[in-house]
Amino acid sequence: MNAPLPTGLTSAEAARRLADHGPNRLAEAATLSPLRILARQFAGFLVLVLIAAMAIAAALGEVVDALAIGLVVLLNGILGFVQEWRAETALAALRRMLDPKARVVRDGQQQMIETSAIVPGDLVVMEAGDRVPADIALHIALQLKVDESVLTGESLPVNKSGEDATVHMGTSVVAGRAEGIVTATGSSTQFGQIAELTGSVGEKQTHLTRQLSHLARQMGFAAIALGGAVVAAGLIVGQDLLDMFMTGLSLAVAIVPEGLPAVVTITLALGASAMVRHHALARRLQAVETLGAASVICTDKTGTLTENKMTAARVWLSGERMLTVTGTGYDPSGHIEGPEGALRHGDDPVLSELLDCAMICNHASLRQKGGEWQMVGEPTEGALMTLAYKGWAPLPDPACVLSEEAFSSERKRMSVVSTCNGGPVLYAKGAPEAILDVCTQVAGPDGAVPMVGAARRIIEDAYTQMAAEGLRVIALASAPVAGEDAAEKDLTFLGLVGLIDPPRPEVPAAVAACRSAGIRVIMITGDSPVTAQAIAHQVGLPVAQVVTGDRVDAASDRDLRALLAQDVVFARTAPAHKMRLVEALQAEGQIVAMTGDGVNDAPALKRADIGVAMGIRGTDVAKDAADLVLLDDNFATILRVVREGRRQFENVQRFVRYLLSSNAGEVVAILANLYLGGPLILLATQILWMNLITDGVTAVALGLEKATKDQMEDPPRPMKAGILGPAGLAMILAFGAYAGTAGLWVFYTLLPQGEDIARTAAFTAIVVFEKMSVFAFRSFRQPCWKIGLASNPLLLLALVAMLAAQVAAVYWPPLQLLLRTVPLGVEHWQMIGLLALPLILVPEAVKSVMVWRGR
Repeated sequence: MNAPLPTGLTSAEAARRLADHGPNRLAEAATLSPLRILARQFAGFLVLVLIAAMAIAAALGEVVDALAIGLVVLLNGILGFVQEWRAETALAALRRMLDPKARVVRDGQQQMIETSAIVPGDLVVMEAGDRVPADIALHIALQLKVDESVLTGESLPVNKSGEDATVHMGTSVVAGRAEGIVTATGSSTQFGQIAELTGSVGEKQTHLTRQLSHLARQMGFAAIALGGAVVAAGLIVGQDLLDMFMTGLSLAVAIVPEGLPAVVTITLALGASAMVRHHALARRLQAVETLGAASVICTDKTGTLTENKMTAARVWLSGERMLTVTGTGYDPSGHIEGPEGALRHGDDPVLSELLDCAMICNHASLRQKGGEWQMVGEPTEGALMTLAYKGWAPLPDPACVLSEEAFSSERKRMSVVSTCNGGPVLYAKGAPEAILDVCTQVAGPDGAVPMVGAARRIIEDAYTQMAAEGLRVIALASAPVAGEDAAEKDLTFLGLVGLIDPPRPEVPAAVAACRSAGIRVIMITGDSPVTAQAIAHQVGLPVAQVVTGDRVDAASDRDLRALLAQDVVFARTAPAHKMRLVEALQAEGQIVAMTGDGVNDAPALKRADIGVAMGIRGTDVAKDAADLVLLDDNFATILRVVREGRRQFENVQRFVRYLLSSNAGEVVAILANLYLGGPLILLATQILWMNLITDGVTAVALGLEKATKDQMEDPPRPMKAGILGPAGLAMILAFGAYAGTAGLWVFYTLLPQGEDIARTAAFTAIVVFEKMSVFAFRSFRQPCWKIGLASNPLLLLALVAMLAAQVAAVYWPPLQLLLRTVPLGVEHWQMIGLLALPLILVPEAVKSVMVWRGR
């Protein structure tokens, strides 16, 4: 590549390079294609079974049956597509909120262009607040500090200086100014290369998808096997082939709950819509339910457990005086608390001088916008500026600063000479050891005293103690000087300020709730071990040891599993470490949720059972790899999603068991009637009416049951735990046997009155039985009087509506023609009502006894 001109590239040369290298953007995820999202809705096994049934019915001339099944399949696809496409468009809106422009020099002039138009060789100018648009080799770096957390996970800014300094795409400039030449764009950047690692992780199935697929295969095979067996048995005894085929098809239709895909989709879509109100965006409908099944949550620290706002928490002054600073973030509404109460500038001479130093030796600024305080500058300086505001230090005149000695990694301090308080004064701040090296005195309440004897050791002990608590310690000093060229020597030590990125106030309670629910929380951060351990203690995470990334590298798979069996926190981790930890936990049978925001987190987000990206500070790569996006970047939101996920799974269990018990009644009636040699007890259109209309609407309402009070006290269900289980199978068999047998009794009791009246009564009886049995499925442990009969008003409304629909099916001529029914008399309804009572009374009595015994 030719050496760039001092004036930057020409427009013509930039256009040529853009054609050669392509736009400066990463390839968008293929999942954004609307056609692919739509096609995904029709890929489930149960949906494929329904499509096959629709084709068979159409081939046999059963147009009504084919249209009914096709309508269900289409409705299911549309509902799933709408929800997932809404999630994708919401993500696109989040991306549009980001500033897509950068400052470059073209044709000798600075101009703002789209970041996608940047090419290798461009001369880019960056200032505090800018996002680095590409990989850039710097040739000018003035007091430059860059936040590289999206790549490394390290929360503290990195100083960039020297001729070989490089900044990378996706990082942010938090302080200083820089110019440099673009060396790589798009997928060729370090950001892009890590993003490509995400593509190496294959597509995954959610926990619910696996369970539903397994259930669908079982039902599909059962339908085919029983249908085939019926046809074969009929042919053996000499029945008509077409009649037996229709009987077998009716049985197959009865086994498969056609409304199940639509009910699952509607329930999950309603849950996903509800989660938006709780600041969570589900990119996959099953994502919320999968998080509800999570047994381990791997979370990063900065911005998720913490506020991502550096805050001054302690001030240490000579005389071993430790002051506490209230408030968090960059809102200066807190105060400095001493033994006697709140302290301000002027109340204590040493504190006053320290606050002056914190404000004058500083490039950060605070401003209030829209009722919120915002900080512009480097986080450490922002915390010191906020401290000065809390102490009501007077605002200095920037013109008073005569000179500055910038911070460097060698000196580990910075200083300015200012005349804001009269004569020239040198103010310095930096690492404690670097400041102590240039101090000869210690400020005291009665004036400065020589730093002799144990004075330095006392300061060092205070610094060590504060650092052990996870605080980042900054020392401040000052001294009167003769002029702006004064050297950094013979300074007076003023004090220490302990800084920390504080935990979000709601996080400790959320962590405690996760632990009580049997969900393990593991912190995986790029920060230092000391900081990681301190934050872990503050949010309530037990820590037996802190494991660094290099130790993860050295550990065998067996050793790593042994480490994960302990209460550990991981620090100084890299992207590969997160991937390996997720895989190790999954190998132990855990359902793993992983949070992240940076491009470095994307591979692990995609590999985890449920990837949770941050919506505010998260990169596009992380969001594209995630299943769920937290719109407020808050760990406490994860707990709300877990609670919603558990509610969703319990409701899926409720309506799946309910639908299958209803279908089991139909199967029992058809099979028993076949062996008795009677006429068809149920027609295919009647079975579809029950499965798609009356059962489907009731099941949707059942899927809206509220969460039980004790659901967050139960441990996560095992990974292999099915939707049915032994208890569910027993319920299905019991209710199916009763409904089928009672329906059969109605049919043969009324058969002497005519086949049409008997079939209509049996058809209606099974519908009523299915509606009355729904109360037993509202809770598997508590009776309705305990959870509240009217706590789900939509279910009561659905029951009334579906019973009314069945009345219409019996008496309204258009439905009579479609379903081949005839009017029933009062005595028929009385018979059906008496047979339905046990379905309400017996389950309530059994669960009431269970509650009484459990006391």
